[in-house]
Amino acid sequence: MAKYVMIKHYRGAPASVNDVPMDQWTPAEVAAHVGYMNDFADRLRETGEFVDSQALAPEGTFVRHDGEGRPPLTYGAFPEGKDLVAGWMVIDVDTYDRALELAGELSAAPGAGGRPIHEWLELRPFLGPHG
Repeated sequence: MAKYVMIKHYRGAPASVNDVPMDQWTPAEVAAHVGYMNDFADRLRETGEFVDSQALAPEGTFVRHDGEGRPPLTYGAFPEGKDLVAGWMVIDVDTYDRALELAGELSAAPGAGGRPIHEWLELRPFLGPHG
């Protein structure tokens, strides 16, 4: 088994086929999208391939260490940034081909008008032998 993260982007990935931003969707369209994501995760729980998923708010802050005894430095918030992660789902699968299959299926979550988004998801393996 190997772990992969499927990363959803608010911005930074190539444009989706159904490229209407989520903040322009109706409440019913948002509910359908979230329902699809939850159903997808539930199905992967049944097969033992689901590890975790989280959605992220568009606001965030960069933080770094500024020396012993000093408070951390902060920089931002950057909701206007070039690349903005919307969330992720971690899967634990037998093969890379299975990871590709699941990422392709997740990409078809419904969006505006109930049509599949066909969004680009970033698929990345965990580093290291134990994932």
